[in-house]
Amino acid sequence: MAKSESLRLSQELRQQQTLAPMQLQYVKMLEMNGPEVEDEIRRELDENPALETDESEVEPAAAGSSDDSIPYYRTYISNRSADDSYYEPEATSDGESLMDSLTGQLSQNQQISDLDREIARFIIGNIDSNGYMTRPLRAIMDDMAIQAGLDVTDADMRRVWQLIRELDPAGIGAVDLRDSLLLQLGRLRPSPKVELATEIIRNYFDVFSLMHYKQLRSMLGVDEDALREAVDVIRSLNPKPGAQFGGGNEDHANHITPDFLVETDGDRLTLSLLNNIPQLRISQSFSADTAVERKHGGNSEQANAFIRQRRDEAQGFIRALSMRQATLFRVMSAIMQWQREFFLTDDPATLRPMILKDISEVTGDGISVISRATAGKYVATARGVYPLRFFFNEARDSDDASSHSVMARLRELIETEDKSRPLTDDALTGLLGAEGINIARRTVAKYRERMGIPIGRLRKHI
Repeated sequence: MAKSESLRLSQELRQQQTLAPMQLQYVKMLEMNGPEVEDEIRRELDENPALETDESEVEPAAAGSSDDSIPYYRTYISNRSADDSYYEPEATSDGESLMDSLTGQLSQNQQISDLDREIARFIIGNIDSNGYMTRPLRAIMDDMAIQAGLDVTDADMRRVWQLIRELDPAGIGAVDLRDSLLLQLGRLRPSPKVELATEIIRNYFDVFSLMHYKQLRSMLGVDEDALREAVDVIRSLNPKPGAQFGGGNEDHANHITPDFLVETDGDRLTLSLLNNIPQLRISQSFSADTAVERKHGGNSEQANAFIRQRRDEAQGFIRALSMRQATLFRVMSAIMQWQREFFLTDDPATLRPMILKDISEVTGDGISVISRATAGKYVATARGVYPLRFFFNEARDSDDASSHSVMARLRELIETEDKSRPLTDDALTGLLGAEGINIARRTVAKYRERMGIPIGRLRKHI
């Protein structure tokens, strides 16, 4: 019985070796952004003599399709990944980027092992221009396993991450604003006002962000002067510690290259992939027929094995590239159809509730595939460029109202309010409820904060 089980396990391992490389390459390429895919193709062309560009079959850079008939396959592809990808920081005026600065500081630490440096390289590559982590450590661990074949532990990742968080400027490597402020406060010289500021951010961040100072004084048991000093300390901190190396997210957004283009002609929508990737093919000298001729010509079996290996790798690369292309186009096509009214009008109020599962059911792809295909990707319309995640909602409300349409209506109510008597969140909740939009007051507050709109008393005009 034991011998039989051993044979069965051996067969399963052989099957994984056959299927895994191309599947992993497909997943890796699906998550890549446009420049990374171009770099990957150039690297493969340089390293694999069996792969070459097909200059005789050059097609237009943008492959399009109308909403009447949408095939999935297109020759050229491009995407961008973030949640999920490497960030290439903007350079400062003296030429140093955020990545250069962090890497340079780490290089001065002689106690860091080669493995730690490789882990640090992946983590730093996932820090955005403001200094924040763009992806969880677990996702970066998966990248390392797929892209570099490195198997590291959670403890390894967290240890190196903490090293990075100790670098300058203070606040780098934080997961959110609260985390960044705490990192910066930890670098300040201890004092009563710094200690109070730290307690506010650590334990009462939500209350502080809403500027409920009277409530804060009561909760902390401090007087107005002490609270003012602590708040001044907090206000002296940098909410975007990495922005000094570039222009922050706003500046970086100006350099976003859309992956898709949706054009309108009356009621007709046309989808195009925007990219600049060449058509690839197997080199004639590595074709199957050529390998046979070399064998008959007396070349060694070792040489023919090399030919077969390189040919198989090139075929797998081309196949993975094609699969990635097909997936991106298929997913974007489904999003375009689902949000048809938005793409016709560019009006956020027309957005339909949509979650990853909806697109998964339309395309037949798994939710993880939809997540990878949409993370960090952008689509251009006549009026702007939108991240694909813009079209997804966290969840469906009971009245089937899209969060985007609710926020659009909420903004309208606030813009038209009496500025001498601005609407409270309770009042806004009541007005939305009267229109059939039944959401909780805390949801109204969340949407208002997301749009950067202060509470009612701070909107009051004399």
